[in-house]
This record gives sequence, C-alpha cells and structure tokens, in this order.
Amino acid sequence: MQLVATAIKCDSDKGQPTILEMQDGEMTKAVNAQKSDPGLDMRLKPVGVVRSQLQRPSLTAGTGGLEWQGKAKEAVAERGTVAQLVVDEDLHGILDGIEGFSHILVLYWAHLVPPEGRQLTKVHPMGRKEFPLTGIFATCSPARPNPISVTAVRLLERRGNVLLVEGLEAVDGSPLIDIKPYVPYYYAASDVEMPEWITTIVSKMERSRRAEAPLAASGEEG
Repeated sequence: MQLVATAIKCDSDKGQPTILEMQDGEMTKAVNAQKSDPGLDMRLKPVGVVRSQLQRPSLTAGTGGLEWQGKAKEAVAERGTVAQLVVDEDLHGILDGIEGFSHILVLYWAHLVPPEGRQLTKVHPMGRKEFPLTGIFATCSPARPNPISVTAVRLLERRGNVLLVEGLEAVDGSPLIDIKPYVPYYYAASDVEMPEWITTIVSKMERSRRAEAPLAASGEEG
C-alpha cells in the first residue's frame, strides 16, 4: 500500500529569494510552481497498521462539512481504548529502546476520510454549527488535504513487533506513518492560549470523564 501526498518546499533553491523575502505575488507564483512540479511529490510507505476495536470514526466528513456521530461520553471512552500497533516485521530493531518511554506519539493516516472530505478548507469544529466556521489548519479535524493524525498515547507493553497502547482514536486498519517517543521537554508548551470553542469542547469532555469515572469504579454500565 502506498500513500501519496504533495510536498511544498518552504525554503528556496540556492540563488533564489527566501520565502520571507518574497512579495505576496511572488510567493503565490512560487507555491503554485512547486505544486505542479512532479519532482516534489512525497511517497509515504506505511510502517505498520492499527488494530483496534474501534470500527468507525466518531467524526465523519463530506461535502457538507463535519458530522459528529457519537456523544461526549463515547469520545471519552475512546480515550480509554487499548489498541495494537503492528509494526512491519521487516523493520528489524526499529522499536528497540521504546520500552523506556511511558508515552509515545502515533502518526497515522485517517484512511476513511473520503476525497470530498479532503477538499474541505473550513468547518464547524466537531460539526457543531454553534461553533464558528474555522480553517482546517486551526482544528484537529481528521478531514484535511493530507489526512495525517497524531495522538499522544500511553505505552502499555511491547510484544516483539507489536505495541499495546491506550488512548488511540484511530479506527481498525489505519495505516501507521510513524512512531516517536513523547518527550515533554520537546513538546510541552507554557502560556498556551486557545479559542473559546475548543475550551468549551475540552470542558464538556472533562465533565463526561468525571461522570463516567464512578460508574467504571463500581462496575456499572452507563
């Protein structure tokens, strides 16, 4: 299986003006020229596959935008899902040392996003019309020109070429693109600011998580 994505170089060739030195018209011309250059195509080869009990995405995309298929408590439950990352056996030794980390970053291809979903440039976050129409690059939506998703997950165990992880939203069969150790020194940020719509989503998810916790502890089902 081969994944194909178009790459646009941000720095110029020797002797050409850098992107910071270009005027708006020059920048647009340069970007368009690079998009049409077949030599700039990237070829992504999956390094493995996700095996999970999740069979369908909670958030779907089409020409009309995003549509949320579940409820907040289901999204919380997804964060507790245990999945397997089955890495290509031909990549000998590529996981060696990973056991020393409690968390890892998993990059995967959201393969169920249809072509029309990849054409979206603006959406209502989570498909909720009460949230402002927002550019795709300002959201975590899986519907993007290159549907690459990344999640920080807890690494539970390594079994040869298989990693057991907790908290991965990827559905079963998602192609793995890459795995990296989670290092707070590199990824943690201070003085983080977010728009109101996303703090609303996070607050609702946190309330659902707290509501589900007593039920889980008592063994009851919601």
